[in-house]
Amino acid sequence: MKKILLIFVITIFTNLKLMAMENKILIKLDYGTVEIELFNDSAPKHVERILTLSKNKEYDGVVFHRVIEGFMAQTGDVKFGNSKKDSFNLDRAGTGSSSLPDLKSEFSNIPHERGTVSMARSSNPHSGNSQFFICLEAAPHLDRQYTVFGKVINGMEFVDKIKKGDGPNGMVSNPDKIISISIKK
Repeated sequence: MKKILLIFVITIFTNLKLMAMENKILIKLDYGTVEIELFNDSAPKHVERILTLSKNKEYDGVVFHRVIEGFMAQTGDVKFGNSKKDSFNLDRAGTGSSSLPDLKSEFSNIPHERGTVSMARSSNPHSGNSQFFICLEAAPHLDRQYTVFGKVINGMEFVDKIKKGDGPNGMVSNPDKIISISIKK
């Protein structure tokens, strides 16, 4: 019985250590690599989703379909926004999600400031799935309305170079894309 308990405890601590180590992702863009620290403490389900989709290479080739100067750069539509898939449709990019169920919101008091990474959603606060955005400037009107799950800690200058969209909705006609996302160990 003591052996089983010991094995159980070791397994739990090993898994916790691995989870704790997976707290950064690297987004490779044409302009350079963006390093994002993930906030597992405040948004564990959203971080888990981002890590799952990243490990499955779902984000590789996904376009930044909506980019508004002075506001944010949105990406993550793995269904219609992935330029490597047959389902790619730039006119529909921003309307798709992953095959996984939507997530319950994990709102926090973490502010939306320059470099904040947050889960995009519809008008339903519990509709976050795969799409996310990076704030180009502070956006306090989003605070406690969207789930913040990370922050750019290196490479914000590369995010600034992402092609901006036209008009008030920021749709990009010839968008930049994520080359790959990897987990930093």
